[in-house]
This record gives sequence, structure tokens and C-alpha cells, in this order.
Amino acid sequence: MAKTVLITGASSGIGRASAEAFLADDWTVWATAREESDIEELGEDGCETAELDVTNPRECERVVEALIESEGRLDCLVNNAGYAQFGAVEDVSTAALHEQFDVNLYGPHRLIREALPHMRARENGTIVNVSSVAGRIAFPNQGSYAASKFALEGLSDALRMEVEEFGIDVVLVEPGPVETNFDDRADEELDDLDTSGAYDWLYQAHEDSNLVGIQDALSVTPGTVALTIRDAANASDPEPRYPVGQGAQLLLMLDYLPARWRDAAFGVIRKLTS
Repeated sequence: MAKTVLITGASSGIGRASAEAFLADDWTVWATAREESDIEELGEDGCETAELDVTNPRECERVVEALIESEGRLDCLVNNAGYAQFGAVEDVSTAALHEQFDVNLYGPHRLIREALPHMRARENGTIVNVSSVAGRIAFPNQGSYAASKFALEGLSDALRMEVEEFGIDVVLVEPGPVETNFDDRADEELDDLDTSGAYDWLYQAHEDSNLVGIQDALSVTPGTVALTIRDAANASDPEPRYPVGQGAQLLLMLDYLPARWRDAAFGVIRKLTS
């Protein structure tokens, strides 16, 4: 019997590429998105599709129940849905921060709680939480996003140890820059901020980095991340963490530097852009 995977945020980018990768590997794929019309093509390709807003507890419950009723098993949950709220910490409202956590942390938590009883009953399963290098190291302008991913990593580390005895694996996939429209939404969120004016250097540095294509030079394709997710789901003993791409490897090296050195480097950037 084919293994079954539930993927959130499958309308584009990593989520869509993951659905395609699992489908090519003969898994039964349940691809979900906030608008089911956004994943019609995946349905035509052979995926089961469902509307799922991860901030809606009832929808999380409904989709998992429907999957179990239809397939009888859930082998892998891929918590991919997410977005980035950019902006200086002072400029981001508490309401916006809450929305960031609602999607990037509470959403995965809701689905984990729905999936785990079924995985425990079978003593088998894999939970893949799509994090980011921003879950390991925080940069200016990304405080809200990094906080949500740091929290997801902490949740995953605790969960991994809690469910090991039930034969369930918990994996963090940590991409660096990815060739998607992910930053477009982040930039839209940034444009909507009511800024204090105290951090104009920060926004200028962000704009300059986009213009010179720094992220593009370090980016990997969504397909590369998707294959990592699929391989982790197929592994009998997966690694706890999978950084993806040379950009991720380079950025994570900064985590080994003393914090004062990193702070000093950003101090130089601030002076150059002020």
C-alpha cells in the first residue's frame, strides 16, 4: 500500500515542488493550500487536494480526519506553510507578530496534534517541519520571522525526543535563500509597516541587497529543497536537521562566530548605509 503524505502550503514554491517529488516517488499525496483553486493542477497530476488554512483549528482537524478516513494511514506530515514578516522589531506591531507565529508556529503545532495520535497508533511516521537558516541565526530586519522559526526549532527538538519511543521521527529542513516568490510577500508586508524612521538604514540595506542580487547568488531551487524533504521522509533514521544549499551552509557558519563579532559586522553595514 502506498505511503501517504500531507503537505501544507502547496500552492507554490517548496510546497508545490514537494507534492510533485512525493508523487513521482509513488506516494499518495494530499496537497493543501488556503485556496483549493491554487492547487487544481496538482489535482490533475494525481494529488488529492484540500483547502486548509493552518490558522483554522477546525480545518486542520477536518483535513486530517478526511485523510485518515480515505487512506487509513498518515506516514508523513510536511509542515511547509509559512511567510516572513520583515521589519525592525520596534516597527512590527504585536498583532503582526502574533500573525507571524499563528502561521509559522501555531499552524504546525495544530497539525502535529492532529497527526500524532494516528502515527502513534501505527508506531510509525515522520514529521518534517520546514524551518530556515533564520531558525538558527537571526539577522536585522528579520526579528519576527527568526523568532517564529527559532520557536519552531525548539518545539521540534523537544518533540523529537518525546515521540522517539513511538517510532516517529521529527526532522527540521533548513533552507537558505530559495528561488521563490517568498520574499515578494515579505516585501509587501514590509511596505505596509508604519515605521518609526529610526531604522531607515536597515531598510536601505535590505533594498540594496535585493538590487545587487546577493540572495539570488546563494539561492537553491524549490525542487532541491523538495528532494531533501522527500529523502528525509524515506529515511529509516533521518538526521534531526537538514540545511539545504551552499547559502545555508555559509550563513550557518556565522553561528560559530562570537556574537560580538557579528554585531560589529552589522555595525559596519549600518555606518555604510546611514
